[in-house]
Amino acid sequence: MPTDAGSAGRLFVGVPLTDTARRAIQEHLRRWMPDGVPGRPVPAANWHLTLRFLGATRTDQLAAIVRHLRAADPGEAFQAGFGGLGAFSRPRSARVLWIGLADGVERMRGLARTAEDAARVAGFAPEEKPFSPHLTLSRIQPPRDVTRAIERVPPLDLRMPVQEVVLFRSHLGGGPARYEAVERFGLA
Repeated sequence: MPTDAGSAGRLFVGVPLTDTARRAIQEHLRRWMPDGVPGRPVPAANWHLTLRFLGATRTDQLAAIVRHLRAADPGEAFQAGFGGLGAFSRPRSARVLWIGLADGVERMRGLARTAEDAARVAGFAPEEKPFSPHLTLSRIQPPRDVTRAIERVPPLDLRMPVQEVVLFRSHLGGGPARYEAVERFGLA
């Protein structure tokens, strides 16, 4: 629930994972990282591909984003192919461990541009970082070297249908974040 009449909460636009993809990624990680991922793992139930993080959002901004995403033509559903592991900002001093996309990257960038357009229409400042489609596996504090972990895990040969974009609300506090779908936008 929003925290007050003018707040819609902490929002982001993303692509949800299918259950099949989630299970395949879990199995791949169990096989190649039996001791678990380094850092604080993101619960598998929270895995998604972020298109645009919005953060604190007012109700009027939420309405503008929904209007824009409803009116946008996101194109047809497509297949996204997962690939290898990587890290932000770099493997030798990683803060985030992720699995990237090998296929469907340009289509995902198109969806991210649509989400960015919606954010700008709603009054959000432009995103400064270039879009890099990925699934966050863990957050690492303090940063550390994950080069060997990345090299040890082979790329994942997994394709997943991308059939919708979701506007999510995140609920923080009392354990891991919980994500709630606020609005769904289907791809043709």
